Amino acid sequence: MELRKTARKALKFGSLHLLFIAVCFIALVPIIYALAISFSGTTNLTGGIFAITDFTFDNYLHIFTELDFGTWLGNSLILSIATVLVTVIPSAFAAYAFATMSFRGKRVLLFLLLILNAFPQVLTMTALFALLRNTHLLNTRIALILVYSGSNSIFAFFNLKGYFASIPSSISEAATIDGATRPEILFKVVLPLARPAIIVTSILVFINCWNEYLFASTFLTGKDLYTLASGLYALQSNNLARNWPQFAAASLFISLPVLIVFFLMQRYMVSGLTAGGVKE
Repeated sequence: MELRKTARKALKFGSLHLLFIAVCFIALVPIIYALAISFSGTTNLTGGIFAITDFTFDNYLHIFTELDFGTWLGNSLILSIATVLVTVIPSAFAAYAFATMSFRGKRVLLFLLLILNAFPQVLTMTALFALLRNTHLLNTRIALILVYSGSNSIFAFFNLKGYFASIPSSISEAATIDGATRPEILFKVVLPLARPAIIVTSILVFINCWNEYLFASTFLTGKDLYTLASGLYALQSNNLARNWPQFAAASLFISLPVLIVFFLMQRYMVSGLTAGGVKE
C-alpha cells in the first residue's frame, strides 16, 4: 500500500515537472528565435525557426556604432531610476500611515485610490498632454518622471500597505515600550522588516518604466530624449527595409538590464510578492 502511494506521488510530481518544463520551453521559443535572428547576416526570416543564416556579430556592433543606443539606454536608466525613487519612497510613507494609523476619511481616500486605479491610463493622455504643454514641461524628462510616478504610485502604495499591515503590531508596541518614537519605529523597525516588499515593488516599477512606450513616445519627441522603447520603434519605422536581425539584437540587449536586476534580487521575489497576503 505504501509502495503504491509512493509511486503515485512520484508519478504526480514527475508529470508536473514535465508539464512545467514544456511550458518553460514554449515560453522560451520566441526568445530563442529572436536570438537566432540577431546573429543572422541576412534579413530573410523564411528559414527554420532556430536557423542562423550567415552567422555574424555585426548586428550587435551596429546598434552601438551606428545608432544612438547609448543615448536611449541612458535616458531609460535616468527615467526608470528617478521614477523608482519618486514613487516608492512617498508610497512607503503613505502605506505605513494607512496601515498603522486611524484617521478621519481613511476609507474614503482608499476608495478614491481604487477608483483612480480602475481607469485605463490611456484615458489621461489628452489631459496630461494639455497640462504638460501649459506648464512648459512637454518634451522634458521631468514630465515623464511625473507621469510615470503618478501612474505607478497607487500600485506601489497598495503593494506596500498590504505588507505593513501584515507586520505584527506587537513589534511596534514593544519598540514603543522601549521608548522609540514613531519615526524611529518606522526607520529602524518597520522599513528593515519591509525590505523584501520594497525591493520587489521597486523592481516592478522599474520594469514598468523600462518597457513603457506610449507615454514616452507622446511626451518625448526629441531624438536625443528617446527611451529604449521609443528608439526601438523608431528603428523599424524609419527603416523601410525592415532589418529584423538588428531589431532582434536591440530587443535582446534591452532585456538584459531587467534580467540582471531580476537575478540579483530573485531571493527577495517570493517573499516580497507573497507579502501582505495574510493579515494578523
